[in-house]
Amino acid sequence: MAIKAADVKKLRDATGAGMMDAKKALTEADGDFEKAVEILRVSGAAKAAKRADRDAANGLVAASGNALIHLGSETDFVAKNAEFIELGQAIAEAVDRAGADGRQAALEVELADGRTVAEAIGEIAAKIGEKIELADAARLPGAIDVYLHRRNPDLPPQVGVAVAYEGDDAEFVHQVALQIASMSPQYLTREDVPADVLAKERRIAEETAKEEGKPEKIIPRIVEGRISAFYKDVCLLEQPSVADDKKSVGALADEHGVTVTRFVRFAAGA
Repeated sequence: MAIKAADVKKLRDATGAGMMDAKKALTEADGDFEKAVEILRVSGAAKAAKRADRDAANGLVAASGNALIHLGSETDFVAKNAEFIELGQAIAEAVDRAGADGRQAALEVELADGRTVAEAIGEIAAKIGEKIELADAARLPGAIDVYLHRRNPDLPPQVGVAVAYEGDDAEFVHQVALQIASMSPQYLTREDVPADVLAKERRIAEETAKEEGKPEKIIPRIVEGRISAFYKDVCLLEQPSVADDKKSVGALADEHGVTVTRFVRFAAGA
């Protein structure tokens, strides 16, 4: 099939691959974007495996009580607008009051002035002339630790973490929040990894081993080793602790008598 230049550019932007590599992968995949990404990962042509649907929204993160939100904008110029910052905080407070967990529930929440979150965002977007949206929202139950990180002192916080836990060592939980902010885990435990995601990683690991010319009989062992490394990369409790890299976050949590029950990490900008 004919491969469009726009599709080649999209694949290059998503993977960092060269133009000819991207075109070849799309041709081999018969235009299937996700399959082309896999082909590039297996061959090593991709400089970095980036999710094609990665959210590149700018903006800010804000917290109140047990709530954390990400209010997105197109540029960091809007992110430091005083009215935009005020709205972000108002949304976080309203989400916490209402106990709304999730983006859709948060959009329906009423602010203190009676407007819904969706209405307030629509009004400020029309006023500023830039796309503004509630990118994400969460309200975690029980005891939590919240960490907000500024990437730039001239901008509002753009990385936000909330950790729900059981136990009494709040100082340790804050270290876990810092770990999440810096290491970007996607799941709490390996059991939380969706079956289709795991199957995809296994397939890529196996095909990569074959591409590298590994003997057939040792490929299963190689695959298991790479899946283990995958878990350590994406699962919080299996990540080596930033505070003590000889132990996992899960092992240290056990030592501190802490059970992490849930976490969220929102990030605005690059």
